[in-house]
Amino acid sequence: MPHYLVELYTPNTAWRALPSDLRQQFLDGIQTAMRGLSDLGIEVLTLGETDMNIDQASKHQFLGVWRFPDLQARDALLAGINASGWYDYFDHVNAASDDGDFARHLAALALD
Repeated sequence: MPHYLVELYTPNTAWRALPSDLRQQFLDGIQTAMRGLSDLGIEVLTLGETDMNIDQASKHQFLGVWRFPDLQARDALLAGINASGWYDYFDHVNAASDDGDFARHLAALALD
């Protein structure tokens, strides 16, 4: 069963204080680590800047949406993100779910 992860993140003061050469070194490490993700069946659906011109827009500057073949792949990515030091440089929120559909979602909403 597929699983999904949505990340919302914004650079924090620690990132902004980091000299540009150290920022690039950090990002180069992230890029190197990302190369093996497809071997685990991990798919990047999108990485980009958020659109602030919509109703109820998030205040976060960036968005990532991922699809995983299973929980183990999702948890491997989350462990890698944590180990990289990413959370030290970005105000970050994660939301995760399994594969769903409209009818199941409405039924879950009705129970609350």
